[in-house]
Amino acid sequence: MTSPTVSERVAQALVPHISDIFGVMGNGNAYFLDAAERLGLTFTAVRHEGAAVAAADAYYRTSGRLAAATTTYGAGYTNSLTGLIEAVRAQIPAVLITGDIPTGGPRPWDIDQPAVAEAVGAPTFTVTRSAAASITRQAIEHAIEHRTAVVLAIPYDLAAEPAEDEQVDASPLPARTKPPLVHELLEMAAELLASARRPLILAGRGAHLAGAGPALRVLAATTGALTAGTVLGQGIFAHEGDLGVAGGFSSEVSAELMAEADVVLAVGARLNQFTMRFGDLVGETATLIQIDTAPEPTSPRVDHFIHADARDAVEILTRLVPEEAPPTTWRTQSAPRTARASDRAQGEELAEDGRLDPRSTARALNALLPAHRVVVQDGGHFSGWVPMYWDIQRPQDLAMVGTAYQTIGLGLASLAGASAAAAPGRTAVLTTGDGGLLMGLADLETVARTATSAVIVVFNDGAYGAEIHQYASQGLSRAPMLIPDVDFASLARAVGATGTTVTRLEDLEGLREWIALGARGLHLVDCRISPAVRAPYMDEVLAAASKARERDASASRR
Repeated sequence: MTSPTVSERVAQALVPHISDIFGVMGNGNAYFLDAAERLGLTFTAVRHEGAAVAAADAYYRTSGRLAAATTTYGAGYTNSLTGLIEAVRAQIPAVLITGDIPTGGPRPWDIDQPAVAEAVGAPTFTVTRSAAASITRQAIEHAIEHRTAVVLAIPYDLAAEPAEDEQVDASPLPARTKPPLVHELLEMAAELLASARRPLILAGRGAHLAGAGPALRVLAATTGALTAGTVLGQGIFAHEGDLGVAGGFSSEVSAELMAEADVVLAVGARLNQFTMRFGDLVGETATLIQIDTAPEPTSPRVDHFIHADARDAVEILTRLVPEEAPPTTWRTQSAPRTARASDRAQGEELAEDGRLDPRSTARALNALLPAHRVVVQDGGHFSGWVPMYWDIQRPQDLAMVGTAYQTIGLGLASLAGASAAAAPGRTAVLTTGDGGLLMGLADLETVARTATSAVIVVFNDGAYGAEIHQYASQGLSRAPMLIPDVDFASLARAVGATGTTVTRLEDLEGLREWIALGARGLHLVDCRISPAVRAPYMDEVLAAASKARERDASASRR
């Protein structure tokens, strides 16, 4: 009987934990992909290596299940780096399986791939003939334990070589290590919440991942707290005292109420500058308590930090605070105002320049698209509209890609991953800009070929919108920021999808017809929106930048 090859051992070790692989075949991973397919793993061929990790990343964000990416060595590997960095920065577990330098030494086209991976924060696990399966499992365990992307490297000369005898460990992966609970800190937090006159509970993606939702809802009810979610924590709360999304995507009413809180409990929320509204989320005199698995506070505004698993900590808090809320709470007192928490500017059908107003367009799309949907959002100025105007039922129903590394162009790749992970009956929807879509255009074909039910919404403003608002507004030349109009609907039809160009809201009838026919395959909606309508979060970005320039100018004068 022929001994399994090193590539076969790697694939065998993946089988108990991973079902889907995304990537491009090349010299460095051909033997691995052959073994993976023979073992029943599902391989989705993307058209550019830049899509490999991004697809695996979105698969995890929308399903909670680990996926793998794969490329060849050298240029294939370096093409995947933007997606790899995004996964590392966003704390998304993923395994990139790649070819690597032969054990005999580098060839003229080889680079030091482990050094590159180390520079971007991704550890490399290099398999050997004697430990291919155990090293593969180590890589998977590390990705899950540390919530990060890892690289699993197969030296080129070992890929088809017989592996030495080794038992493949198919046992379940160990649970993630939880920080020890410090009960004195939890007792302090419970006392602050119980004595607060205007308590606010803010939940982020970490609360969802920890399964803290049920306990948070109990805690909110017993304290009479108002609640909110970060943009990635939407859907954790659903009651009359919920203010919706926190940060730059808040409504004016919600932002005003959050700023009035006297005690804020942030659970599983990393409190970045956008969530914190550049320091304006909570009032100066409010007490901010953060519960997170990060080793230390993630915002200088935090007053009390509790390093803990969100679910464990909140379940203890629910036992420490009084079991019933007092008859009059901030939630009951604020009811007339919280009823208006979802009020936002409606927008006209058309902006002054004759193109669609993105606000009215976003509202119309929210009403028209299937309610059971998973939304992937690429980066760009347009990213302000969906969190403000679309209904997001669960935290896993929105994947905002590119935000951790401040990049655009990962949307199509991410849609491929989200579509593969979507449960039957759910439509995967990508919102992207014209710049980001063009950047990842190769994988329009991937989605058209593989998607069961998917929609691409292009907020097409004929420009790199964020740069228009940040730099053209300062007097910089607009010419490099502009993008000539592209007929994206025709591009979609060219790869076997359907498409609609929307210059008036009535043109959305094409999308309505596609949905009525069963919402099968891929439909692209090219919405020609105005670049003149600025998203509220961008106003905050510009105001923060202006303040920073004033501080720098003041410091230089001293």
